[in-house]
Formats: sequence, C-alpha cells, structure tokens
Amino acid sequence: MSPKKSPFFELRSGSVDTLLFVVKTTDLDAMRAELTRRFEATPEFFANDVVAIDVRRLADDERVPLAEIAALLDSVRMRPVGVVANPQQGWAAESALPLLEARDRRGAGAKPAGAEANEGAEDGAAAGPAQGELPMDAPAAAAEAATAEPGAGAQPAAAGEAAKLVTSSQTTVVDKPLRSGQRIYAKGDLVVLGLVSYGAEVIAEGNIHIYAPLRGRALAGVHGNHDARIFCTCLEPELISIAGIYRTTETPLPADVLGKPVQIWLDEEKLMIEPLRLT
Repeated sequence: MSPKKSPFFELRSGSVDTLLFVVKTTDLDAMRAELTRRFEATPEFFANDVVAIDVRRLADDERVPLAEIAALLDSVRMRPVGVVANPQQGWAAESALPLLEARDRRGAGAKPAGAEANEGAEDGAAAGPAQGELPMDAPAAAAEAATAEPGAGAQPAAAGEAAKLVTSSQTTVVDKPLRSGQRIYAKGDLVVLGLVSYGAEVIAEGNIHIYAPLRGRALAGVHGNHDARIFCTCLEPELISIAGIYRTTETPLPADVLGKPVQIWLDEEKLMIEPLRLT
C-alpha cells in the first residue's frame, strides 16, 4: 500500500497559531516575579495555551537558558512548543525545543523609536502590553471552529439553549448570551446580541459588536488586522485585545468608560477606548 494512502495517519504541511512569549531581558528572576504577579490574579487567561518563546528582542551577545524559561511557562500552565529566533539561532538550536518561524505581521525584533508597546496607559484609556506580557498574535488553533463550545470544565448548554449562529460570508451573528467557558470565533466580523459572561470569549478576524454587557474576553483583528475595532454597550471586560495588543482588568478602566457604551481601536500600538455618544 502506498504510504500516501495509509488509513492510519497522514503527514501534511500546515501552520498552527500560537502565542509569542517575547523575551526582553536576561534577568530570569525579574521575569519570574513579573510573570507570577500577572498570572496570580488571572490564572485561567492563558491556561493550556500553546506558546513559542521569542528571543529576537535580545542583543546578539545575550543568551537566556531556554529550558528554565520553558519550565517557568509550564509553571503558569502555558505549553511551550518551540523557539523563535533570528541571529540567535546558533545558541537557541542547542536547546531541546525546536526552532520555529513566526508569522507575526509586525516582527518582534527591534522596533522604531517611540513604538514601544504596552508600557502603561496614556490619558487613562490607552494601554499596551507591559514588559513581560504576552503579545497575543492570535488565539490557539482550537478557536478556529466558528461555533459556541464549552471550554474545559464548563457544562454544555442544555438542549435548546445553545447560542444560534447566523453566518454570512463576512459576519457572524450570535443571538443568545454566552456563558463561562463558551467561545465564538468569526472569520469576519462578529455581532453578539446577548451578554458575554465572565469566562466567555469572543474572537474575530474583523470587528466585534456587542449589544449587551461585555464581561468576558473580546479579541478582534486576531490575524493582524490593526484596523479592527470593538464596540459594546456596556464595558466590564476581563480582557480586550486588537491585533495582539491587549489590556486586562489589572489596569482599572477610567470611570467615563467603565460600564458605558464604548468603541475600542488601535492608535499605533496603543489601545484607545472612547465613550460612544448614542443620544
């Protein structure tokens, strides 16, 4: 029998989206302290997500022990699967982790002056990933199905209670509330007509419109669409993200947008949140 027609397995070329853990320091103690601090409050945010260790920000003469970083990520329930490197490939290849190629639209190498992302909020409403934070280039590949499905440990919806999806070539519409553990992925824009509960997640390659409170996670422009926006009528999120730039509840939202109708967009590499004037 030809190996190409084996009924038991296939080998195919393909690609899998991962998070990038961008290493910007050789100080492992500082990295460990920051990672522990960030994940103690929100341990489920990236639990069991696949992560690639990205060392392209390090100087040519800098090295880090990749095995120790992999163990550190594993300690916060992330799953390191490889290393992204460029001039660092010589020493990175010595680790037990395979070398990977990244598909990120904006490389993690040196950035232009003034483009450093996520070092805090500006004017109370702009934010980017803080040092040591994961730039979320895209969700895990498990999100690729455009359906609402319970996450690990979540109870499936009872018969007749599942969210109904109305999908066109560009837009997916969800007409029921999303409960904790449920996840929706849209290839284009996503419209949600019900509550996005704590622990629920809505993900879109385009814009996200939520005509109800957003209390879970919303990730728009997940394949690098920096023009994507998030609109909701009541902003109370666990996490918001556009094109990999994200903000969690660790940075309190200003009073003029918390619980209010807002739109969220990117200005360079900063999340901007602006109240919507509906009247």
